[in-house]
Amino acid sequence: MSAVCNSDFTNKRAVITGGAGGIGRCIAEAFLAAGADIAVIDLDAAGGDRLAAAYPGRVLFFAGDVADETVLEDFSQQVVDRFGQVDYLINNACLTRGGVLSGCPAEDFNYVLRVGVTATYLLALLLRDHFAAGGSIVNIASTRAVMSQPDTESYSAAKGGIRALTHALAVSLAGRVRVNCISPGWIDNAGVITDAADIRQHPAGRIGRPEDIAAAALFLCGGQAGFIIGEDITIDGGMTKQMIYHGDFGWEFTVDS
Repeated sequence: MSAVCNSDFTNKRAVITGGAGGIGRCIAEAFLAAGADIAVIDLDAAGGDRLAAAYPGRVLFFAGDVADETVLEDFSQQVVDRFGQVDYLINNACLTRGGVLSGCPAEDFNYVLRVGVTATYLLALLLRDHFAAGGSIVNIASTRAVMSQPDTESYSAAKGGIRALTHALAVSLAGRVRVNCISPGWIDNAGVITDAADIRQHPAGRIGRPEDIAAAALFLCGGQAGFIIGEDITIDGGMTKQMIYHGDFGWEFTVDS
Protein backbone atom coordinates (compact mmCIF):
# COMPACT_ATOMS: atom_id res chain seq x y z
CA MET A 1 0.00 0.00 0.00
CA SER A 2 1.21 3.51 -0.74
CA ALA A 3 -0.17 7.03 -0.70
CA VAL A 4 1.00 9.91 -2.85
CA CYS A 5 2.48 12.77 -0.84
CA ASN A 6 3.87 16.08 -2.05
CA SER A 7 5.34 17.00 1.35
CA ASP A 8 8.74 16.03 2.69
CA PHE A 9 8.52 14.67 6.23
CA THR A 10 12.22 13.96 6.62
CA ASN A 11 13.30 14.37 10.25
CA LYS A 12 9.66 14.48 11.35
CA ARG A 13 8.16 12.14 13.94
CA ALA A 14 4.65 10.69 13.78
CA VAL A 15 2.76 8.79 16.48
CA ILE A 16 0.08 6.40 15.17
CA THR A 17 -2.39 4.33 17.18
CA GLY A 18 -3.64 1.07 15.71
CA GLY A 19 -0.84 1.23 13.16
CA ALA A 20 -0.04 -2.48 12.82
CA GLY A 21 -2.78 -3.31 10.32
CA GLY A 22 -5.54 -2.00 8.07
CA ILE A 23 -5.88 1.74 7.61
CA GLY A 24 -3.42 2.39 10.42
CA ARG A 25 -0.72 0.28 8.76
CA CYS A 26 -1.25 2.13 5.49
CA ILE A 27 -0.95 5.48 7.28
CA ALA A 28 2.21 4.30 9.03
CA GLU A 29 3.83 3.21 5.77
CA ALA A 30 2.79 6.45 4.07
CA PHE A 31 4.57 8.54 6.72
CA LEU A 32 7.62 6.30 6.49
CA ALA A 33 7.66 6.64 2.69
CA ALA A 34 7.47 10.42 3.09
CA GLY A 35 10.56 10.39 5.29
CA ALA A 36 9.18 10.44 8.83
CA ASP A 37 10.15 8.19 11.70
CA ILE A 38 7.17 6.77 13.53
CA ALA A 39 5.96 5.37 16.85
CA VAL A 40 3.12 2.86 16.72
CA ILE A 41 0.99 1.37 19.48
CA ASP A 42 -1.20 -1.64 18.74
CA LEU A 43 -2.40 -4.86 20.36
CA ASP A 44 -1.16 -6.78 17.32
CA ALA A 45 2.39 -7.52 18.45
CA ALA A 46 3.21 -9.70 15.43
CA GLY A 47 2.00 -7.06 12.98
CA GLY A 48 3.91 -4.34 14.80
CA ASP A 49 7.09 -6.40 14.86
CA ARG A 50 6.81 -7.01 11.12
CA LEU A 51 6.43 -3.28 10.51
CA ALA A 52 9.47 -2.47 12.65
CA ALA A 53 11.51 -5.18 10.93
CA ALA A 54 10.62 -3.78 7.50
CA TYR A 55 11.97 -0.33 8.45
CA PRO A 56 15.02 -0.91 10.69
CA GLY A 57 15.72 1.92 13.09
CA ARG A 58 12.74 4.01 11.98
CA VAL A 59 9.85 2.44 13.91
CA LEU A 60 9.25 2.46 17.64
CA PHE A 61 6.66 -0.24 18.22
CA PHE A 62 4.83 -0.60 21.53
CA ALA A 63 2.50 -3.56 22.03
CA GLY A 64 -0.34 -2.47 24.27
CA ASP A 65 -4.00 -1.57 24.71
CA VAL A 66 -4.79 2.13 24.28
CA ALA A 67 -7.82 1.64 26.55
CA ASP A 68 -5.41 1.37 29.48
CA GLU A 69 -4.27 4.76 30.81
CA THR A 70 -1.10 3.29 32.30
CA VAL A 71 -0.18 1.79 28.93
CA LEU A 72 -0.63 5.19 27.28
CA GLU A 73 1.57 6.81 29.90
CA ASP A 74 4.32 4.24 29.33
CA PHE A 75 4.01 4.53 25.55
CA SER A 76 4.11 8.34 25.64
CA GLN A 77 7.21 8.28 27.83
CA GLN A 78 8.96 5.97 25.39
CA VAL A 79 8.02 8.27 22.53
CA VAL A 80 9.43 11.31 24.32
CA ASP A 81 12.57 9.41 25.33
CA ARG A 82 13.13 8.25 21.75
CA PHE A 83 12.16 11.33 19.76
CA GLY A 84 12.23 14.23 22.17
CA GLN A 85 9.50 16.00 20.23
CA VAL A 86 6.49 14.86 18.23
CA ASP A 87 5.33 16.44 14.99
CA TYR A 88 2.18 14.44 14.25
CA LEU A 89 -0.32 12.33 16.20
CA ILE A 90 -2.71 10.11 14.26
CA ASN A 91 -5.44 8.63 16.47
CA ASN A 92 -6.64 5.69 14.41
CA ALA A 93 -7.39 2.88 16.90
CA CYS A 94 -11.02 1.89 17.39
CA LEU A 95 -13.28 -1.17 17.28
CA THR A 96 -16.88 -2.23 17.73
CA ARG A 97 -18.56 -4.38 20.33
CA GLY A 98 -22.03 -4.20 18.77
CA GLY A 99 -24.99 -2.45 20.29
CA VAL A 100 -28.46 -2.68 21.70
CA LEU A 101 -29.69 -5.54 19.49
CA SER A 102 -26.84 -7.87 20.41
CA GLY A 103 -26.99 -6.81 24.04
CA CYS A 104 -23.65 -5.00 24.21
CA PRO A 105 -23.08 -4.62 27.99
CA ALA A 106 -21.97 -1.37 29.60
CA GLU A 107 -18.47 -2.76 30.15
CA ASP A 108 -17.98 -3.43 26.44
CA PHE A 109 -19.66 -0.17 25.42
CA ASN A 110 -17.37 1.83 27.69
CA TYR A 111 -14.34 -0.12 26.49
CA VAL A 112 -15.00 1.03 22.93
CA LEU A 113 -15.32 4.61 24.16
CA ARG A 114 -12.00 4.30 26.01
CA VAL A 115 -10.26 3.06 22.87
CA GLY A 116 -11.80 5.59 20.51
CA VAL A 117 -12.42 8.71 22.59
CA THR A 118 -10.59 8.59 25.92
CA ALA A 119 -7.30 7.43 24.38
CA THR A 120 -7.51 10.20 21.79
CA TYR A 121 -7.92 12.77 24.56
CA LEU A 122 -5.24 11.28 26.82
CA LEU A 123 -2.60 11.13 24.10
CA ALA A 124 -3.24 14.78 23.25
CA LEU A 125 -2.85 15.56 26.96
CA LEU A 126 0.25 13.42 27.48
CA LEU A 127 2.02 14.76 24.39
CA ARG A 128 0.70 18.33 24.63
CA ASP A 129 3.98 19.84 25.78
CA HIS A 130 6.10 17.77 23.41
CA PHE A 131 4.73 18.87 20.04
CA ALA A 132 7.19 20.60 17.72
CA ALA A 133 6.25 23.85 16.02
CA GLY A 134 3.78 23.20 13.23
CA GLY A 135 2.47 20.07 14.94
CA SER A 136 -0.72 18.37 13.83
CA ILE A 137 -3.23 15.89 15.26
CA VAL A 138 -5.43 13.89 12.89
CA ASN A 139 -8.25 11.83 14.39
CA ILE A 140 -9.85 9.03 12.40
CA ALA A 141 -13.62 9.06 12.91
CA SER A 142 -16.19 7.54 10.53
CA THR A 143 -19.32 8.34 8.58
CA ARG A 144 -20.94 6.18 11.28
CA ALA A 145 -20.82 9.33 13.39
CA VAL A 146 -23.74 10.67 11.34
CA MET A 147 -25.44 7.56 9.92
CA SER A 148 -25.87 3.98 11.11
CA GLN A 149 -26.77 0.39 10.42
CA PRO A 150 -28.51 -1.62 13.16
CA ASP A 151 -26.54 -2.75 16.20
CA THR A 152 -23.67 -0.27 15.83
CA GLU A 153 -24.19 1.85 18.95
CA SER A 154 -20.77 1.27 20.53
CA TYR A 155 -18.87 2.14 17.36
CA SER A 156 -21.12 5.04 16.32
CA ALA A 157 -20.96 6.61 19.77
CA ALA A 158 -17.17 6.43 19.77
CA LYS A 159 -16.87 7.90 16.31
CA GLY A 160 -19.32 10.69 17.15
CA GLY A 161 -17.27 11.44 20.25
CA ILE A 162 -14.10 11.62 18.19
CA ARG A 163 -15.64 14.19 15.87
CA ALA A 164 -16.78 16.38 18.76
CA LEU A 165 -13.47 15.99 20.56
CA THR A 166 -11.69 17.13 17.40
CA HIS A 167 -13.17 20.62 17.32
CA ALA A 168 -12.79 20.98 21.09
CA LEU A 169 -9.08 20.12 20.92
CA ALA A 170 -8.66 22.35 17.88
CA VAL A 171 -9.81 25.36 19.86
CA SER A 172 -7.89 24.48 23.02
CA LEU A 173 -4.63 23.89 21.14
CA ALA A 174 -5.02 26.74 18.64
CA GLY A 175 -1.71 28.38 17.86
CA ARG A 176 0.22 25.32 19.04
CA VAL A 177 -1.14 22.22 17.29
CA ARG A 178 -3.62 21.97 14.42
CA VAL A 179 -6.32 19.35 15.04
CA ASN A 180 -8.50 17.85 12.32
CA CYS A 181 -10.51 14.73 11.64
CA ILE A 182 -11.09 12.28 8.79
CA SER A 183 -14.34 10.32 8.48
CA PRO A 184 -13.91 7.33 6.16
CA GLY A 185 -16.83 5.53 4.58
CA TRP A 186 -16.57 1.96 3.33
CA ILE A 187 -12.88 1.12 3.09
CA ASP A 188 -11.81 -2.21 1.60
CA ASN A 189 -8.87 -3.04 3.85
CA ALA A 190 -8.24 -6.44 2.30
CA GLY A 191 -8.73 -5.43 -1.34
CA VAL A 192 -11.24 -8.22 -1.93
CA ILE A 193 -14.55 -6.43 -2.61
CA THR A 194 -15.56 -7.26 -6.19
CA ASP A 195 -19.37 -7.29 -6.08
CA ALA A 196 -20.54 -4.94 -8.84
CA ALA A 197 -23.50 -3.62 -6.85
CA ASP A 198 -21.30 -2.77 -3.86
CA ILE A 199 -18.95 -0.90 -6.15
CA ARG A 200 -21.47 0.88 -8.37
CA GLN A 201 -23.58 2.17 -5.46
CA HIS A 202 -20.75 4.62 -4.73
CA PRO A 203 -20.90 7.85 -6.77
CA ALA A 204 -17.12 7.53 -7.12
CA GLY A 205 -17.61 4.21 -8.89
CA ARG A 206 -15.48 2.28 -6.43
CA ILE A 207 -15.09 1.38 -2.76
CA GLY A 208 -12.53 3.27 -0.70
CA ARG A 209 -8.96 2.11 -0.20
CA PRO A 210 -6.70 2.61 2.83
CA GLU A 211 -4.48 4.77 0.62
CA ASP A 212 -7.34 7.28 0.31
CA ILE A 213 -7.25 7.84 4.06
CA ALA A 214 -3.45 7.83 4.31
CA ALA A 215 -3.19 10.49 1.60
CA ALA A 216 -5.63 12.72 3.48
CA ALA A 217 -3.73 12.25 6.75
CA LEU A 218 -0.47 13.25 5.04
CA PHE A 219 -2.13 16.30 3.52
CA LEU A 220 -3.62 17.45 6.82
CA CYS A 221 -0.18 17.21 8.46
CA GLY A 222 1.58 19.07 5.67
CA GLY A 223 2.18 22.78 5.27
CA GLN A 224 -0.45 23.15 2.54
CA ALA A 225 -3.14 22.44 5.15
CA GLY A 226 -2.00 25.20 7.49
CA PHE A 227 -5.34 27.05 7.33
CA ILE A 228 -7.44 23.93 8.02
CA ILE A 229 -8.31 23.66 11.70
CA GLY A 230 -11.07 21.78 13.50
CA GLU A 231 -12.47 20.25 10.33
CA ASP A 232 -13.91 16.82 9.66
CA ILE A 233 -13.21 15.61 6.11
CA THR A 234 -15.56 12.91 4.87
CA ILE A 235 -13.94 10.43 2.48
CA ASP A 236 -16.64 8.04 1.36
CA GLY A 237 -16.88 8.23 -2.42
CA GLY A 238 -19.93 10.49 -2.14
CA MET A 239 -22.17 8.01 -0.32
CA THR A 240 -23.34 10.42 2.38
CA LYS A 241 -24.31 12.97 -0.30
CA GLN A 242 -26.44 10.55 -2.31
CA MET A 243 -30.19 10.75 -1.76
CA ILE A 244 -31.77 7.30 -1.69
CA TYR A 245 -35.44 6.65 -2.54
CA HIS A 246 -37.25 3.41 -3.25
CA GLY A 247 -37.21 2.73 -6.98
CA ASP A 248 -34.42 5.14 -7.85
CA PHE A 249 -31.31 3.84 -9.61
CA GLY A 250 -32.03 0.25 -8.66
CA TRP A 251 -32.54 0.92 -4.94
CA GLU A 252 -35.37 -1.16 -3.46
CA PHE A 253 -36.85 -1.08 0.03
CA THR A 254 -38.35 -4.37 1.17
CA VAL A 255 -40.86 -4.44 4.03
CA ASP A 256 -40.45 -7.48 6.24
CA SER A 257 -43.67 -9.40 6.57
